[in-house]
Amino acid sequence: MQENKTLEYYNKNAESFVEGTVAVDFEQTQLRFISKLKVGDYILDFGCGSGRDTKYFLEKGFKVDAVDGSEELCKKASKITGIEVRQMLFQELNEVSKYNGIWACSSILHLPKSELKVVLRKMLIALKDHGVIYTSFKYGDFEGMRNGRHFTDFTLEALQEFIKEISGAAIEGSWITGDVRPGRGEEKWLNLLLRKTNF
Repeated sequence: MQENKTLEYYNKNAESFVEGTVAVDFEQTQLRFISKLKVGDYILDFGCGSGRDTKYFLEKGFKVDAVDGSEELCKKASKITGIEVRQMLFQELNEVSKYNGIWACSSILHLPKSELKVVLRKMLIALKDHGVIYTSFKYGDFEGMRNGRHFTDFTLEALQEFIKEISGAAIEGSWITGDVRPGRGEEKWLNLLLRKTNF
């Protein structure tokens, strides 16, 4: 139900969401992620939104699959990236050892913790051995509906405890940033790099 409301929000607000995110300079974080990969590696942009990051990775010589749960965002991201962006819910991921990296920027934070655990396991299965995940959450301890969408926030300590319960994932890096969108700098984000380890 909450997921439906979140998707409803993005379908209704797709245009303004794309306008607010597509031109944001996110290169510092993108570079941290691709420094763990080799040019030509296969990336899944998991909840790609406007397609900003998919476009960047394609331009840097990576192979990219892009998916999003919002039908309207998929249409817009397909135009921006020049590739077909598939509509898919996070829970529908069922690839095995396909990707070198999964980029889940401000996306899986819309899942409640119980579903987040299941989806993170699916992400690890979809990764090749020693593959890497980038993901980000709003910094805090809130979980619930906010501004028409479901959010699960994390502090670093809470996230470390949460990841301990997911076998096959090791935290390789974590850092806190301000929001890069204009006028949102006071909002804090927890950024995370996870490495797939042996199950």
